[in-house]
Amino acid sequence: MVALKEFLGQELDKLNEEQLKQVRDFIAFLKFRSRNISWQIDKNQIAALYTEFAQEDRQLAEAGLDEYAELLTQEDFK
Repeated sequence: MVALKEFLGQELDKLNEEQLKQVRDFIAFLKFRSRNISWQIDKNQIAALYTEFAQEDRQLAEAGLDEYAELLTQEDFK
């Protein structure tokens, strides 16, 4: 690993300003890519969350149906 770092340091010393900017951009890309690759969706966790909130969502939807029906009835009489 040390030999590789020394080699890269020597090679970096040979580059001009524009090439160094490109190396900088490539390093930023590598960091970004490694961060995104490590982020993965856990399907089991998503399923557990869906199950946990499904009942609450159903209750909220059903509670809103009565109010919605009443609003529709009022609209019919206008």
